[in-house]
Amino acid sequence: MGLTGSREDYLEVICEICKKEKVARVKDIALRMGVSLPSVNYALTMLEKAGLIKHKKYGFIELTKEGNKTGKAISKKHQIIKEFLMNILKVNEKTAERDACKMEHVLSKETLNRMDFFLKTKGGENSYPY
Repeated sequence: MGLTGSREDYLEVICEICKKEKVARVKDIALRMGVSLPSVNYALTMLEKAGLIKHKKYGFIELTKEGNKTGKAISKKHQIIKEFLMNILKVNEKTAERDACKMEHVLSKETLNRMDFFLKTKGGENSYPY
């Protein structure tokens, strides 16, 4: 993927907005993330160079096919981690959300797969199919 954690966050937010609104706007992203408009524009330039979004200056932001696929994968990773923290470790939702956002950028695929498997089996099995 080759994205920084920050750019993954932008892509995840764009994906979430596009799921509801079909397209995203710079101001919506800035409000959602609590960042400045120039910060959003810089991130959009980088995401467009990576082929993950289409964006015309002062226009709507749309995900490319690859951007949609990558954004969904990032969101799924975030959701698995958050669910694990809340349901297995009994972390409160606010903390789980904050921690999942940080962890999603550094967690290995192996660890994520094991967390997902653990959640699906409710921790009832000691052997993993990996």
